[in-house]
This record gives sequence, C-alpha cells and structure tokens, in this order.
Amino acid sequence: MTKTQARAARPAIRMIDSEADRLTELALLQQHELNRIYEMLLGEIDRAKIVSAAAMPGDVVTMGSEVTFRDEKTGTERTVELVYPGEADIDAGRVSILTPVGAGLIGLSAGQSISWPDRGGMEHRLTIVAVKRPVG
Repeated sequence: MTKTQARAARPAIRMIDSEADRLTELALLQQHELNRIYEMLLGEIDRAKIVSAAAMPGDVVTMGSEVTFRDEKTGTERTVELVYPGEADIDAGRVSILTPVGAGLIGLSAGQSISWPDRGGMEHRLTIVAVKRPVG
C-alpha cells in the first residue's frame, strides 16, 4: 500500500481551529524535545569508551541497571531502572533512556556526578549513589 493509498483509506476528519493550532504547537515542541534528547544521547555515545559486556565494571550504569542517584540541588535521592522506551513505566520506576535523566545516567559509575538538564532545560547535578546491574 502506497502512502497515498493509506491516506485515502483513512476517513475524513474535522478539528477546531484553535485546537489544531495548539496540537500543532504541542507536536512541534515534542519533536524539538525528542531531537534534543537524541542529540544528548548521541553525544554521550560519542564520548564513551566502548567495551564488551564482560569487560564492563559492575558499578557502571548500563541498560537494565537499577541506579540510585542524588539531585545535588534538592538533596533528593531516587532509585530507577534504566530501560528502553517500550519498557518505560514511571510509576514502576522504569525510566526510558530517551528521557533527559536516562540519557544522563548511562555510562556513569558510582560516585560520579554530571550536570544535566531536565525536561525544562534547568541544569541539575546528578550524583550516582549506587548501581545494581542486571544478572545475565
């Protein structure tokens, strides 16, 4: 099925003009935010020393790690599991790698800190308190 055929198969819809404007703004903001996170993550990958899983020290944050970190600005500690986007569930403490905090945590070791922006662009100093890597 071509793109034109797929569009033709969809029913005609209507939207309120002001809602369409707000939804367009929302979509563009989300696109900008995702692009910023992708760039941050790619930057972290570019600066990382790449090693095999067997050579990775146990106190380094990897995918599937349970990591406790402290926001030095607020003193708040939080424990999360770093996961791929489809596994994310903030209520269950599973944070996607495609969030600002997820992209900031990957590759850090216990005791290390990083200054990293939140979704609003405000910088926070995050310090890794503990890392529990997945077994297997």
